[in-house]
Amino acid sequence: MNRENYAAAKKLVAGAKRILVSGHLSPDGDSLGSMIALTRLLRQAGHEAFATADLNALGKPGFLDGVEDLIPVRKLKRQRKFDLFIAVDCASFERMPPEVRPVAEKLTKICIDHHVTNDGSFANVSIVDSAASSTGELVWRIAKWNEWKLDRPIAEALWVAIVTDSGRFAYDSTKPGTMRAAGDLLKYGVRTALINDILYGTFSRKAIELKRIAWRSLHVWKNRRVAEVTLTRDDFREVRGTKADAEDIIEIPRSVGKNEIALFFYQIPDRTKETRCSIRTRGEWDATVLAAKFGGGGHVKAAGCTIKASMGSAKRQMRAAVKELLKSACRKTGKIAVSC
Repeated sequence: MNRENYAAAKKLVAGAKRILVSGHLSPDGDSLGSMIALTRLLRQAGHEAFATADLNALGKPGFLDGVEDLIPVRKLKRQRKFDLFIAVDCASFERMPPEVRPVAEKLTKICIDHHVTNDGSFANVSIVDSAASSTGELVWRIAKWNEWKLDRPIAEALWVAIVTDSGRFAYDSTKPGTMRAAGDLLKYGVRTALINDILYGTFSRKAIELKRIAWRSLHVWKNRRVAEVTLTRDDFREVRGTKADAEDIIEIPRSVGKNEIALFFYQIPDRTKETRCSIRTRGEWDATVLAAKFGGGGHVKAAGCTIKASMGSAKRQMRAAVKELLKSACRKTGKIAVSC
């Protein structure tokens, strides 16, 4: 993390009167946990800070203390003016909620992020470290550098951020620094068993129904190297579910033996002209290569994109991109095999 950028961001924060913090669309644990923790840390440091999100898209991390203080994105226009905007866990301006963009574009912007696809171009100052496990890990570092005091709600928000984006410390992004941050957070009484049960041990009826439908859609190809599942907008409507109820559906294709590329195609009921795709990879494959073909991004092993097409067309386009990726690898290695 660039110390010069950190110093520049610190100066902007010091001169700000009202600060707005936001994560990306449909915030995951890292996005929500980071924005809640950062907002609370700023307030404790004497700043007037507020976080905003779509309260209908919070999913399981929505249990965190601090959610009750979030400004619903639909009410953002009614708020008094802000003079500084901080984006957390957001790799591009387009990944922010549409209600936030008109407000953010008029403000001086700081970005705190760990996505490899974030080039820092949309903010005035960017604190980006793609080697970090999560944005939560970066917020923890910033808190330590500033000697800000943590408490249990802040520690639990950062714990959720780190645990969810590191795959419970299982992903390759987990480094010694990640474990140092986690160890420090435990000092504040983080309720690890409770949080694990909420995030991974229980499921709503809607989530179970969506899993059932997704399992029925499972399609495996390229000798089990590629697996995909699908949820249409009609599937969501049938169970009255939201994207938050489908948070871990991507684990279904990822659980197939020998799987190297997992795809989850889905359509949000209120977005009629687009199909979204979550991508997970193993081994040599870079998920961002596939996502970038459709204007998306993320991490090397976990990425996503929005394809401006119907479900059928989106699947054909993504499958063609996957086949080309596999073929290009075969050409580089000189392999001639059915799997290529």
